Amino acid sequence: MSNTSSITLDRGERRRITLTLNGRERTAYCESRDLLSDFVRHELGATGTHVGCEHGVCGACTVHVDSVAARSCLMLAVQVEGRRVDTVEGLAPDQTLGDLQQAFQRHHALQCGFCTAGILMSCADYLKRVPDPSETEVREMLSGHLCRCTGYTPIVAAVLDVAARRNANKSTKEPEHA
Repeated sequence: MSNTSSITLDRGERRRITLTLNGRERTAYCESRDLLSDFVRHELGATGTHVGCEHGVCGACTVHVDSVAARSCLMLAVQVEGRRVDTVEGLAPDQTLGDLQQAFQRHHALQCGFCTAGILMSCADYLKRVPDPSETEVREMLSGHLCRCTGYTPIVAAVLDVAARRNANKSTKEPEHA
């Protein structure tokens, strides 16, 4: 017999969840069956997280959980108790677009915008892990997202632009060795 604890809630019973959302501690209630995507949108008001396929295929619902990209339609809200969740709103906490968002704007890497939030979250996570990607690597990373409007080319250009600019800034800030 396993000695692991589990959460059991009766249908309709609501549980209190406290998490850090975009740098701010937040508390709200959910049922045990509520998806993280629905919880952040409907209970916490972070409506930038979009729900597309609800099967983890389209990527529109991508958020960061403890600094790692995750599909919020594949997680239950109760799984984020005590954790940090960042949504697309967290990319511009002071209402100023971040460099990735600016690059999307510069390269016209969005059209209808439905998939954009999830793609931005995946790209932000990816560029932390792979700061100097090739075009092929960016396209491979984007293969986990469905975008019917852009054809992906401007998205790839925006990601490569951000990587190049960040790397150029790093190299100009590094001290010279004599």
